[in-house]
Amino acid sequence: MKLSTPSLLSALTATASAHGGVLSYNIAGTTYAGFVPYNSPTGQSTIQREWDSYNPITDPTLSTMACNAVGTAANLTATVAAGSTIIAYWNDPWPHTIGPMVTWMASCDGDCKTFTPSGDVWFKIDQAGLLSGDLPTGLWGSGKMVAQNSTWTSIIPASLKAGNYLLRHETIAMHTSNAPQWYPECAQLVVTGTGTGVPGAAYLAAIPGVYLMSDPEVDIDVYSQPGVTNYTVPGPAVWTGLGIKQVGG
Repeated sequence: MKLSTPSLLSALTATASAHGGVLSYNIAGTTYAGFVPYNSPTGQSTIQREWDSYNPITDPTLSTMACNAVGTAANLTATVAAGSTIIAYWNDPWPHTIGPMVTWMASCDGDCKTFTPSGDVWFKIDQAGLLSGDLPTGLWGSGKMVAQNSTWTSIIPASLKAGNYLLRHETIAMHTSNAPQWYPECAQLVVTGTGTGVPGAAYLAAIPGVYLMSDPEVDIDVYSQPGVTNYTVPGPAVWTGLGIKQVGG
């Protein structure tokens, strides 16, 4: 679908403002297009839930934190075996290198096309916060993503129970002091396999709900903390189903 001239100008302006999101996926070797913001959803065939703007979310209590605005269900799903690799392609070059990367999943408990992710349904399958160095100048998860041509690789836990899931990629940009920016996108998956693993309550979180502006890891000024070399990514621990640490990238 072609953009009209006003729509094209709007999209270019948004791109120039240095924001964006996940534009496509490689799932076990198959490429899937993402939703195209600034275009009508009519005629778009994608596994990715609708998101209409390259702009960030700055209020973590909004319902759009789950799958961005407006988060309407996609008309397709991707089938992937547990244990497979998924690569998310962000707009390249992604402009923000300070902040964590987090990959979440949620069981749809049925058809993802009719599922609303509310309550404690989300679990992490990988995350990367401050990887080396100090808060203002070190290597963050988002910096690693940028260094990899704005891509992020995740692995579906091999022991995950088969079923329908949402996959949620997220980066939290912290380049503006005490004003974090969230960039989430969701894709719809059918996970296959013989696994029986499901995350326990300690691994589950609500989105919105897991992030609060009162949290020191969220309301943060990295530039005022040179020499600080530790950062805890908000939320529960990563669930791998295997009891081992899993870092995406």
